[in-house]
Amino acid sequence: MIKETAAGPVPGDEHTRPHFTRAALLTIDMQADFVSGPHAVPGTERIAPAVARLARAFRDAGRPIVHLVRLYLPDGGNADLCRRSLIASGTRLVVPHSPGSRLADGLTPADAAPLDPERLLSGAAQRLADGEHVIYKPRWSAFYRTPLQRHLADLGVDTLVVAGCNYPNCPRATIYDASARDYRLVPAEDATSRFGEHARGEMTGIAAWCLTVPTIERLLRAECGAAA
Repeated sequence: MIKETAAGPVPGDEHTRPHFTRAALLTIDMQADFVSGPHAVPGTERIAPAVARLARAFRDAGRPIVHLVRLYLPDGGNADLCRRSLIASGTRLVVPHSPGSRLADGLTPADAAPLDPERLLSGAAQRLADGEHVIYKPRWSAFYRTPLQRHLADLGVDTLVVAGCNYPNCPRATIYDASARDYRLVPAEDATSRFGEHARGEMTGIAAWCLTVPTIERLLRAECGAAA
């Protein structure tokens, strides 16, 4: 199921082939505490430049970006059950207003405002720039108890490119929930930490087409007419 285009081959059939003119980028949990430091997720620092490169490509193409973030209250009351004891014991992890909660260096426009935890925790999206927003997610999936689906519908999005931290947990849960909502899906395999051969096979099995950042850039430029 490969379609040859001027920009090269694009996987999928008429029901699953990505539409880059209707695509949005989701970056998952690309926050300082997960990138470096004592609670960093293995591989996330290494893929951070690739995620930032992908975000620049989407800006250049005029396509929307949504950064999904975690914000754990100091008592752990809003954390996943598996992390509540850790945080309640005194571990500070992506605490609202803390340096560790900020988005990774280079991921957002230079003039973007810092995260607004009060707004995000209330369930509202925070605008960083034209077409670029942040949404707080309380659990693994970016769709669980968030305004993401409504936000994407308002933008006319039918294709999601997913990148960030870290494949077995939040990107994987997000992709499955997106598949259940009939989105066309592109996991960015070289911009997602802990992504391996097993992940590629699993994603292909649900018609989520794994592409590299250079390939996604090329298709965005070809389909959206973005500047090189």
